Amino acid sequence: MTVEEVRNLAEAIRQEVGKAVVGQEATVELMLVALFAGGHILLEGPPGTAKTLLAHSFASAIGIKFGRIQFTPDLMPGDIIGANLFNFQTSQFTLTRGPIFTDLLLADEINRTPPKTQAALLEAMQERTVTIDGESLALGDRFMVVATQNPIEQQGVYPLPEAQLDRFLFKQTVDYPSAEEERKIIATHGARGSAMDPAEWGVKAKGNAKQITAAIDAVAGVKLVDEVIDYIAGLIRGTRGVADLESGASPRAGAMLAGAARARAALDGRDFVIPDDVKQLAPALLRHRLILSPAAEIDGRVVEDVVNDIIEQIEAPR
Repeated sequence: MTVEEVRNLAEAIRQEVGKAVVGQEATVELMLVALFAGGHILLEGPPGTAKTLLAHSFASAIGIKFGRIQFTPDLMPGDIIGANLFNFQTSQFTLTRGPIFTDLLLADEINRTPPKTQAALLEAMQERTVTIDGESLALGDRFMVVATQNPIEQQGVYPLPEAQLDRFLFKQTVDYPSAEEERKIIATHGARGSAMDPAEWGVKAKGNAKQITAAIDAVAGVKLVDEVIDYIAGLIRGTRGVADLESGASPRAGAMLAGAARARAALDGRDFVIPDDVKQLAPALLRHRLILSPAAEIDGRVVEDVVNDIIEQIEAPR
């Protein structure tokens, strides 16, 4: 697959998702970048902003297997990855696969489950494998997690540990729609009392598992020149030792940013990365990896402000 074909595939997916979801173009763009870069995405926003419908529609438009886990305080790791259960008829243990065995997994309200259960996703998100009773089972190269969380609720939630946050390629803030978009949502969805299957909105698969794998391989071949590599390294290193930050970005963040920039270039039909690709993706890639210092929090600073300052300070190659 060529980068031009990747761009055409991405545009077809955008159009199909738009049949069910009004607006959210920036979020769909990041989801496409995460898909083709082999990453995961965390969506944070208040209830009712179509996060679940967006993930389901996205999977339907891609044409890959979709699975959903509703995270709750009593959810156990075995409920996610599965377990070997004893079959009394055969007197043998039989592997029962959990809902994590899918292509695109919606981890709905991921911060509602304790850290022990959240940790069940760590190996899957990093290695794309799970271990059950000492046996390693592959999930596939296309495995992608789309997680959601509500930033408003404070009771009954467990903040995601830094190690797990670092597994997510992006953290996207899903905000309320504009006035025009909200009017369109009411006109379009107001006749139905509940969310429907994306197929009922006319969302059709514009790709398949084989095409997605080919697109991921094509993105990996996008050129990244030394000047852009130095620019990415400068941005990542620029997050360390900043007075407003208690903790900077890890080396993994730099490697992830490079892969995401390649995918962003392919979405434009280019086989080379430009500094603007890096600039556009840096806020969503860094906002969940940086920790503000107490003094910065008292001053009312937010991570996005610090990231934008760093981007302005680091000179981009021409």
